[in-house]
Formats: sequence, structure tokens, C-alpha cells
Amino acid sequence: MAEPKIPHVTDGPGGLDAVDRALVRELVADGRITNAALAAKVGVAESTCLARVRALRDSGVILGVHAQVDPAALGLPIQAMIRVRLSSHVPDQVRRFHTALRTIPGLLTAFHTAGADDYLLHVAVTSPAALRALILEHVTVQPGVSHTETQLLFEVIAGPGVV
Repeated sequence: MAEPKIPHVTDGPGGLDAVDRALVRELVADGRITNAALAAKVGVAESTCLARVRALRDSGVILGVHAQVDPAALGLPIQAMIRVRLSSHVPDQVRRFHTALRTIPGLLTAFHTAGADDYLLHVAVTSPAALRALILEHVTVQPGVSHTETQLLFEVIAGPGVV
């Protein structure tokens, strides 16, 4: 039997209605919540909940569900932001740098930015020596990298999110 279409009014940001926003908010808070518990929290039928979550995934609103880990608990107590400037923005050079980013050990997140710096790299490492080695052996050696500046992070504070 085909899943019924679920009509909803798209009255919120991104074309989401109140039910969609509530589903996303609950999934952000607990990505492991069961469909039954999620449906109960949001106040919809389980079949509606399942269809809505599937539609949110299919439309690209929900990109995935991930475990949040503490780098220090994994033996990586030092976190830093590395600001990177490229000497040129030739597309091939940018693509090569993007490919190289995927090989940097301890890279948590890379941000391609506008402004004085081209990239912000959030990394976690075991020690100051490991941070130095990461920068010298994996960042500054990349073709086109003209400048780096490193800032140690004392604390990472999560924001309220977008929902």
C-alpha cells in the first residue's frame, strides 16, 4: 500500500511547517530517539512521523545523524583553529587543497571562507608538538598555501543551533 501524501503548510523558514521544525529540533537533541518516541513528543501518528522524517532526509534538510565525541576523551586534548591563506584561487589549486584537507590527521572541520583568510581548520591533536607537526607536514607543504596562523582553543561552546 502506498504511503499517503502528508499535506502541511510551509509557513516557516526553509519551507518547513511547525511539525517539521519540531521533528528536526527533537532529532538534533537526540538523534537516537525511536520513531515511536519522536511521534509522541511531536504529537503525530507514527506513520506520519516516519513519512515526515523520510521527506526531510530526501529533501536534504536532514543530512545525517552523528555521534558527538569528546576529542580529549580520545587522547586529543589540544584543539586549535588554523587560519590558511592561499596565494591564488585558481580552481585546480583550490580543488587540490580540498582533496588534501581530507588527509589531514586530526582535522575535525574545515571551513572555506571569504575575507582575509581562505580557510579555517579546526583540529584536535595530542600535544603542542603534534600540532606543530600537523601544520608543517600537512598544511604549509600544500601547493599554494602562502600563510597560516594558529589559535589554541581553550573551550568549544556549542551554540543553540538553527532550530
